[in-house]
Amino acid sequence: GGSLARSSLTQRSRWSRGSACVTRSSTMTSEVFAQAVRSYMYVGIWMSISITVILFNKWLLAFAGFPYPISLTLWHMFFCSTVGFLCVRVFKFVSSHNLSMADYSSRVVPIGLLYALSLWLSNSSYLYLSVSFIQMTKSLMPGLVYICGILLKIDDFNMYQACNMLLIALGVLVCAFGEVNLHPLGLTLQLAALSFEAARLTLVQILIKSKGIAMNPIQSLYYISPACFVCLFVPWTQLEAGEVIPLLIKGEVKFPPVLLLVNALCAFALNLAVFLLIGKTSALTMNIAGVIKDWLLIWFSFSVFQAPVTMLNLAGYVFCCAGVAVYNYQKLQKMKKQEKGKLARKDTVDLEKNLLGKEDREYRDGKQSS
Repeated sequence: GGSLARSSLTQRSRWSRGSACVTRSSTMTSEVFAQAVRSYMYVGIWMSISITVILFNKWLLAFAGFPYPISLTLWHMFFCSTVGFLCVRVFKFVSSHNLSMADYSSRVVPIGLLYALSLWLSNSSYLYLSVSFIQMTKSLMPGLVYICGILLKIDDFNMYQACNMLLIALGVLVCAFGEVNLHPLGLTLQLAALSFEAARLTLVQILIKSKGIAMNPIQSLYYISPACFVCLFVPWTQLEAGEVIPLLIKGEVKFPPVLLLVNALCAFALNLAVFLLIGKTSALTMNIAGVIKDWLLIWFSFSVFQAPVTMLNLAGYVFCCAGVAVYNYQKLQKMKKQEKGKLARKDTVDLEKNLLGKEDREYRDGKQSS
């Protein structure tokens, strides 16, 4: 009777352990599924808003009779500065870093200047180039950031990476040869905008992140948008103010002015969506999603704005995407290597602490026995 009872208990124990494992497995599966759904949702939100802003800006500047890129960018910066001030100083939704005037001038203003130039020139290129070709040129961004990193001594030269960047540049060159409506001024503006953006991203690493200053999107808007506004205001007064102010006063714009407010809201939402995507997934996910977004924009440009897309365009861009994929793979491997190095150093520190603790206990035990 005792052996039967023990056998029954053993079977129940095995059954309970098995059911617990199944429960944990199903729980983990559901958690992974929920996390994947959330990640895809963040990617979808960012892609939708980003595509909306790009097509909206293209329509306003090139088709709606408002060919004033500085004015549009200045309006965005004014709106973002106002929202940032209300959130930080009035409603206090987020805290301020309380930067001194010296820190603001040396750390934030250079980034604001580069950001202003990047946005101004990028929006100007919409007047001359198709959305599809502009997206193709953005494949150059990893290479430009890499060059800026080497010049500012935060990156080391690597022949393998340099060759990969040259291949991406070759792909963009093929895209340019295949572009039907290629405009030299538009191409110059776009390449300059990408260069300023690459310099800005590199300076953010040097002036902000390396000093331990972490900014959420509201804080970034609060600090950087006013600097952008001031940097844009000077060229605006010289180049566009004389035409834009009478146009708005007389109400001669060809679209409801409320659309400018909607456009600014979309630009503000994009800033939040970028932070949400990187914060909840990773920068690598954003890079991969960016490639998908660019292909969608090429299709939208062809279908909505009737921009011609040739087979040579597409062949060159496929070449660019392959190079960007290799770049992302290299970046992922480097991140994994750094993570392994951190874990190895942590294990070494823990081992040293354990050995020191053991020696300390042996020393105290020896003193007590003596």
